[in-house]
Amino acid sequence: MIDWNNIHTVLLDMDGTLLDLHFDNYFWQEYIPACYAEANNIPVSDSQQLIHHRYQQHIGQLSWYCLDFWSEQLKLDIASLKLQVKTKIQYRPEAVEFLIALKKRNKARVLVTNAHPKVLEIKLEHTTLGQHFDHIYSSHHFDAPKESAEFWHRFLDKHHFDPSTTLLIDDSEPVLAAAQRFGIAHLLAIAKPDSQQAVKSYDNFPAIHQFKDLMI
Repeated sequence: MIDWNNIHTVLLDMDGTLLDLHFDNYFWQEYIPACYAEANNIPVSDSQQLIHHRYQQHIGQLSWYCLDFWSEQLKLDIASLKLQVKTKIQYRPEAVEFLIALKKRNKARVLVTNAHPKVLEIKLEHTTLGQHFDHIYSSHHFDAPKESAEFWHRFLDKHHFDPSTTLLIDDSEPVLAAAQRFGIAHLLAIAKPDSQQAVKSYDNFPAIHQFKDLMI
């Protein structure tokens, strides 16, 4: 699937790619509505409907990923609430082994995530993820989400790499499409980003089920 002789840099997403997206789906779809319902003395079903509507207004924007934004919108301490359920943060299968294999082959390993810096800090503290990367970036430092062209141009200005010899692995089709338009030559999706949900389909990108399929 991949000619590793032509890959010098590997850009990796975090949530849904290296870490099980179940944590984030549970947190935003179940835990936050429950906490909001308790704080506002309303039924959980009403809370879910209200919050889901607010979510839909920000999908694909940087605000969608911003803890400070949602803390203000919902009047909840989102970072503290994440810490309460941090034990649910888990690696996807073979993620660490894949990162180790990349190092052995001298591939540059770069974490590129839309996660807010506070979320990134929590997940780096809870896992060994940080020690397996040469560089780590949050899109919030570039004032643009990975779904946008602006992000990729600003990212290249900050971290120089050759798009023609770069592989991006991500579970978001809009992100992969933006990277493709930017010129990144090698693109892979994740077939099952959430271990508790069904396999995800992608219209325009090949998807891997397991990292061992890419072991080098």
